[in-house]
Formats: sequence, structure tokens, C-alpha cells
Amino acid sequence: MKRLSIFILLLLAVSMQAAPLDGYIYTDARALSIIGKGWAETSGDYQRMPSYMKDSCRDNQWWLYCHSAGVAIRFASNSKRIAAQWNLINNFHMQHMAMTGIKGVDLYRLNKKGKWEYVNTARPQEKNLVADSVQSKMFVERMDGDWYEYMFYLPLYDGINWFQVGIDSTAEISKPRIDLPRKPRIVFYGTSIMQGGCASRPGMVATSIIERDLNRECINLGTSGEGKMDFPIARIMATIDDVCCYVIDPVPNCTSGMCDTITYDFVNTLHSLRPEVPIVMVEGIRYPYCSQDTFYLRYLTEKNAHWKRNYKQLKKDGVKNLYYVTWDGMTGRDEDGTVDGVHLTDLGFRAYADILEPLLKKIIKK
Repeated sequence: MKRLSIFILLLLAVSMQAAPLDGYIYTDARALSIIGKGWAETSGDYQRMPSYMKDSCRDNQWWLYCHSAGVAIRFASNSKRIAAQWNLINNFHMQHMAMTGIKGVDLYRLNKKGKWEYVNTARPQEKNLVADSVQSKMFVERMDGDWYEYMFYLPLYDGINWFQVGIDSTAEISKPRIDLPRKPRIVFYGTSIMQGGCASRPGMVATSIIERDLNRECINLGTSGEGKMDFPIARIMATIDDVCCYVIDPVPNCTSGMCDTITYDFVNTLHSLRPEVPIVMVEGIRYPYCSQDTFYLRYLTEKNAHWKRNYKQLKKDGVKNLYYVTWDGMTGRDEDGTVDGVHLTDLGFRAYADILEPLLKKIIKK
């Protein structure tokens, strides 16, 4: 009874706060399909970490896991136009990342050839860029009225309390009719780069690119500045069901000493709990300015050397299904793929995905 009362109050709150666009009927996304989450028992419907992990996370780390990076909403509809409205939970800005990536929402549609095609992006409304604000957007109109599969990608560096999908009053909406992206899933763990810094929009983070290219559901567990190989995270990652591969990329957030002393146990913990699941260890990218900055060239090279030494030791000690990917090419052609010498642009994320995808395809095929 108590849960029912809370649910009714939540629906009333949504109806009072939202300012629906005219001519649409709205469906709560929870009645559709939410993908990109490793666990159901999260504090919020679009958060990325189970609620019982809060005491095992640093405050900033937990705050970042409340962001919806990599979480998507799947549905099918025959509507001639698609809209949405949602409720942001933060008032967060960054100088080097577009607000469309931080707080925006992307819409993709599955075309007749089975490929995901980009439709449109919601640009956050300046007057509403405050905590607990309501955003709304008409994404596309004047379509042909056939049934199509759709996917909304949610904000990378913000969270949402609720999300509603708007369609024509004469149209229908349902859960996905086609099982894409499918399971088993790929789980990604890493840093701000993994979370999506600094993609121009949510669909351009590497995990989302890979998800569409391979039509394989991806779970993004990147946290900005907090990808420090905490053992509780390795243990909780091992509880995610239907996983075909783990991709771990924490080197940018770790010191040389951490890469030297923590790596073995972090990877071995995950392997020992899920020995049947392949693990891909990704080197930290070499920042483009390392060609001029001799200190960082030496320091980043040293971190990756410790990382690779542990990989070799794990292999020597009998860890199976362990793979290694170097940083070469991850900052794009001519190393133009960063916004600040560190964080990736869309060009950089495309390069990152292109490097990982051939290996992931082989792993999936096995």
C-alpha cells in the first residue's frame, strides 16, 4: 500500500511539473524498455549503480553513478511524430563539453536495413538549466506512419528523475518488437572518457557507438576522475547477468603506483568471480601534447608499462580470455580527436570504437 501511494504521488508530481507539447499523448518510459543498466535495484530508474552500493562509493563517485550515461529507452511506434519530456536532477556545467552532451537527449531510429540512424538531439533549454528542471522536445514530425523501432539516449553528465515519450493521439506505442541491441551485454568500466567526456551528444560516446555498430547492449560504468579500480566495483560488476565481455580502461585516473600495485588484484577479482567472461584491458591514451611535454610522455608511458606488466603476469598465472589493447590511434587521425588534449571529441570516440570493435566482434563470435 505504501509503495502504491508513493507511485501515485510520483505520477501527480510529473503531471504538475511537466508542460506537455500540444497534440501529444505521453507514455512513461518505465512502461517501455530501459536498457544499458546492469541492475534493476537502483535508487532511481535511470541511475547506473545499485542503491546498496552507496556506502561503498566515495561521495563524488556515487554522484556520478547517478548520471544516466549509456542508459537508453527502447520502444516501437507508428506515430508520425515523436516528442519527449524529462526531468533533470542537476545543475551541472563544464567549460569544455557541449550542453547537448551533458544534459541533452538523442533519438535514433532503426531503418529498414537494420541499421540505427540518427534523428535529432534535444538542446537543453537555457531558462530551465537548473536542478529539477523539466525539458521537452519535438524530435521529428511528418513521418510516413509505419511502425519503426526507436532508441533515446539519455544525458551523459546529468541524471533524470522521469522520462515520457510523446506520440500522436491516434498512434500506438509499445515495447520493442525487435530485440536490438541484444544480449549478452558488454560492460565498460573506466574514467571520464568512458563516461562520455566530451562527446557533443549522448549517442556519440564510444559505448553508444559500439552498441549501435554491433547491435549489442552496452553498459557504461565510466566515472569522471573516479575510475580507480576499487575492489567493490570489480565485485559488483561480476554480478551483472548476461555479459559476454568486460572492457576496463582505468589507467587515466590511476597513478603509476596504482597501475603497478592494484591492477593485478582488480582484474583477478573480476576474473575469479566470472572466469567464463573475457576481459579486455585497454591502455590509457597518450595525450597529444606528450610529443612536446617530456614529463607526461615519461609518466604516461610508465603507467601503461605497469598496466601491461600486470596483464602479462595474469596471463602467465593462467588467467584465460584476457585481451590487451594499446592506445595507438585512440585520439583520432593526426591526434585531432580531443577537446583539451585529454578528453575525446566525437572524432576521438569514433576512433576509440573503431579500434575496439574488431576485437569485440571476435569475442562475441566465440
